Amino acid sequence: MEITVVTGAPEKQKAGVLAIGAFADGTLTPAGQAVDAATQGKVSAALKRGDLDEVAGATLLLHEPAGVAAERVLVVSLGKRESFGDKQYRDAVGGLAKALANGKAGDAALPMTLAVPGRSPGWCAETAARILADGAYRFDYPRQKKDEKPKGARKIVVLTADTPDPQIAQGIRRGLAVAEGMALAKDLGNLGGNVCNPAYMAETARALGKEFGFEVEVLERADMEKLGMGSALSVGRASYAPCKFIVMKYSKGGAAKPIVLVGKGMTFDTGGVSLKPSANLDEMKYDMCGGGATIGVFKTVGRLGLPVNLVGLVMAVENMPGGNASRPGDVVRSMSGQTIEILNTDAEGRLVLCDALTYAERFSPDCVVDLATLTGACVVALGAHASGLMANDDALAAELLKCGTETGDRAWQLPLWDDYWPQLKSNFADMSNLGGPAAGSITGALFLSKYAKAYKWAHIDIAGTASVSGADKGATGRPVPLVSAFLFGRAGVRAA
Repeated sequence: MEITVVTGAPEKQKAGVLAIGAFADGTLTPAGQAVDAATQGKVSAALKRGDLDEVAGATLLLHEPAGVAAERVLVVSLGKRESFGDKQYRDAVGGLAKALANGKAGDAALPMTLAVPGRSPGWCAETAARILADGAYRFDYPRQKKDEKPKGARKIVVLTADTPDPQIAQGIRRGLAVAEGMALAKDLGNLGGNVCNPAYMAETARALGKEFGFEVEVLERADMEKLGMGSALSVGRASYAPCKFIVMKYSKGGAAKPIVLVGKGMTFDTGGVSLKPSANLDEMKYDMCGGGATIGVFKTVGRLGLPVNLVGLVMAVENMPGGNASRPGDVVRSMSGQTIEILNTDAEGRLVLCDALTYAERFSPDCVVDLATLTGACVVALGAHASGLMANDDALAAELLKCGTETGDRAWQLPLWDDYWPQLKSNFADMSNLGGPAAGSITGALFLSKYAKAYKWAHIDIAGTASVSGADKGATGRPVPLVSAFLFGRAGVRAA
């Protein structure tokens, strides 16, 4: 998507569609008032008739309104004026994005005259650009016949009344870069496991490193064996697709200690010998979304040339049943030397992440954040609205929670108390990989915490947020917005 900023009157802007905002009580934004005057009250008359739903994000399309240069005027509901804030703004832009993506117009004009309480113009521009570009996402899935002409508005002009605030252009650039990272994460998640296997993820990372000039190293099974990654290797033993440990190093932050992102890249999860039920098993291709999001964040960072030092570790593995598969009751030794009794081969994410977390120590990181579709228990606890967050450092947790609030890619902190540790005790190893049905997301994170004692660490469980089911089935690209905002803050470029 192409978004540019120009100065001009909205009613004089030639475009396939001109977007304006209206509150539930019929009050129009300044740009909307100008358009209403130019159309001799056609917009306000439609609002008085009740043609526009009051909920934020509802839209009303007016064709060929006399008095304006645009072919169509799209009125977007902003909800109730007294409660207008971050959420209503995002909902309104989301409704606009959907209308533009499904509409006939190839270009659009969007006046930037709406202020969100407590937010800067840069925040408004970044949020709008991200949501608009994400709304235009299309998965280029394998079909015999593909659409030759892209649908919807691909060019958007942002209109300002005066000389454009530099924050707006900067915000748009950041928002588009975040949407690019989300699109890559979505593509990786939406591809079938027969395509997006560990080798495919490794090649994607290599191509990205070549494009943006950062180092990518891919460790093979033999390399992992030399490192003693017995836990991670136990998960992929029965698959014909060899495990890949992807190491990405982006270094533009001078002498600063690096931030390390660790992504779970389970390209397909059958559950192994502890086989999952067949219902919705196709959605286990999304079990690599933590790794996909990690690679997506690197695209965002590379596109912006962000001044940070960043390391990405993606353990790309496929969990399959077979004659060489791990069994319940097996004991494996992790890279840290700690031994693990495997009680359930479907609690595999922690088995691959623990070795990656140990490997992260060699970078002497400022902090480590892992992204993983780790537990179904997190879906039960938080549903699809918030990711689960657990950390061994309260300041890091607070920083990430704030970024989630700012972007709408929200997380909720759960406790990480040693009171839960008895659930992971084993009679035959240092720990087991399963804590039972109670507090499953917490015990999963507590397991990982035993491998993250050397640094500040946070775990983001995206099992409920990385993908959606039903008619809109697909990967969401989360938590790329949250993590990108975190990195923007560390780089000193975030506009709250």
